[in-house]
Amino acid sequence: MLRLKEKYKQEVIPALMEHGYKNIMQLPRLEKVVLNIGVGEAVQNAKALEAAEKDLAAISGQHPVTTHAKKSIAAFKLRAGMPIGLKVTLRGERMYDFFDKLVNIILCRIREFQGVSRNSFDGRGNYTLAFKEQTVFPEIDYDKIDKARGLEVSIITTARTDEEGRRLLELLGMPFTKD
Repeated sequence: MLRLKEKYKQEVIPALMEHGYKNIMQLPRLEKVVLNIGVGEAVQNAKALEAAEKDLAAISGQHPVTTHAKKSIAAFKLRAGMPIGLKVTLRGERMYDFFDKLVNIILCRIREFQGVSRNSFDGRGNYTLAFKEQTVFPEIDYDKIDKARGLEVSIITTARTDEEGRRLLELLGMPFTKD
């Protein structure tokens, strides 16, 4: 069985039940993890999208979906419907595997890491974490990348408030800053 799912069942559920929940089904839990890469240079360079697709597939272990522009923006030479990014939605086993890898391996690899911000919640208990480049992931070979691209990781929970979401992620091992 999965390490993180076992931790959720054996440690997180009892700790959360102490906060006034009457039923286990009320407890916040991880719903999905969404990985997103914006590839703005795909407007001029179509190969950039292919390289980003390979990187995202290696990181997530799943084939990414291309996202398209909703509006035309003349200043960026962008028309509605043009491909401008990639995303992957992880659920179930892959979600737990990725979250475990994120907390225990990837965040530790960041130089001078002090913890992740406590303020990146959206008001509904979901957390978003941004990386300046994809090279912090062990699956990416630094010599084979064409360009360092930013990567956004959104952790979607069933929590109703930021406090519930923060407590859930803390119990699952997310290293928040001490402030």
